[in-house]
Amino acid sequence: MRRRIVITGMGAVTPLGHSVQEMFSNLLAGKSGIGPITRFDASKFKTTFAAEVKSFDLGNFVIGASRWANSGVNSQFAAAATQLALDDSGLFSSGQIDRARLGVYLGSGEGIQDFPNMISLIALAYNPQTRKMDFPCFEKLGLEHFKGAQEAEQELHTTTAHLANHFGLEGPNYNCLTACAASSQAIGEAMEIIRYGDADVMITGGSHSMIHPFGVTGFNLLTALSEFNQDPVRASRPFDLNRDGFVLGEGAGMLVLEEFEHAKKRGARIYAEMTGYFSTADAFRVTDSHPEGRGAIACIAGAIRDSGVPVEDIGYINAHGTSTQVNDKVETLSIKKVFGAHAYKTPVSSIKSMMGHLIAAAGAVELITCVEAMRQGIMPPTMNYETPDPECDLDYIPNKAREGKPRHCLSNSFGFGGQNTSLVVSAFSG
Repeated sequence: MRRRIVITGMGAVTPLGHSVQEMFSNLLAGKSGIGPITRFDASKFKTTFAAEVKSFDLGNFVIGASRWANSGVNSQFAAAATQLALDDSGLFSSGQIDRARLGVYLGSGEGIQDFPNMISLIALAYNPQTRKMDFPCFEKLGLEHFKGAQEAEQELHTTTAHLANHFGLEGPNYNCLTACAASSQAIGEAMEIIRYGDADVMITGGSHSMIHPFGVTGFNLLTALSEFNQDPVRASRPFDLNRDGFVLGEGAGMLVLEEFEHAKKRGARIYAEMTGYFSTADAFRVTDSHPEGRGAIACIAGAIRDSGVPVEDIGYINAHGTSTQVNDKVETLSIKKVFGAHAYKTPVSSIKSMMGHLIAAAGAVELITCVEAMRQGIMPPTMNYETPDPECDLDYIPNKAREGKPRHCLSNSFGFGGQNTSLVVSAFSG
């Protein structure tokens, strides 16, 4: 018998709120966290809007927030969401915990981006006469102006290291950055660590922000971002015929995954049970999904097979649903290939229509949404769905939340480069 894994704590910091409760309430109400970019002057960019986390102060969440003074918002969001999840779980108030069997696995994105400083130094070190960079000059200026502590935060392991140090997580410690599938893959791999017996509890999820000049420029170059600047709230239109790209978001979602007997012994409240995980690669192109859904089909089918749940018992699908032409079409095709006729009977929605795409953190927040949909008996809508696309012909819960009691949910995360992860979460049955 493989070890069962349950969810005993959740925390979220998103454009729609600084708690799971606030976020889910706003999702059900169809509210949008999308608006003009305030982090930098984006007025000359092709895309001038994003979904930013508003009014965030790490000091409101953790004691000793100064340790993150040189960190990017990715680490700060992760710290806040982790504190919320741990408080929610009651893990550290339940008696003796073997911290060597308490680990962390994140899908966390790149750290602080010192864009203004770097561009200024490039300008100072550029020789207009030779049209070449004076690299010795750049090095000298860099040593004078860059801060070592901030530069270290660009390393992908720093967020997990901070969390381990601050919260005393002495077990397995990993981070992965598989694009938009990162936090879902982190959750899946955290499941495997517990299943294998290398830990009893894993803090897992993701955090990310690409709302900076590099991020917006990069996605504009890939023609992946919506340019619907005249009405940002309506810009993210998953599965709609007139969709023109996704909206950048940011934030963090964290979960406490726990081996069932460990949770039972300490009398933990159990939200749901993680039952299925699978990951594949399209092995096709750096940015495009395989047009026939090769990797996505195998991923969805693998996760459902791992869960042991029949496809007809999957009551809700939280779609990757980015609002790009290719992703939405391929995801729809993939669901139909795996679910057959039952695909048309299964409600599907994309919360990216309201909070944008949290990139590495998206999967974790969307899994939390699945858990809340099961607990509260209501599924969030896909907002801005106005014009049906003949190639996207499923039930996308258009524009209004829908009551229903799914007992098993599928959450899809399909990343740039063809990295695919699907998770199945189920109502806890004792």
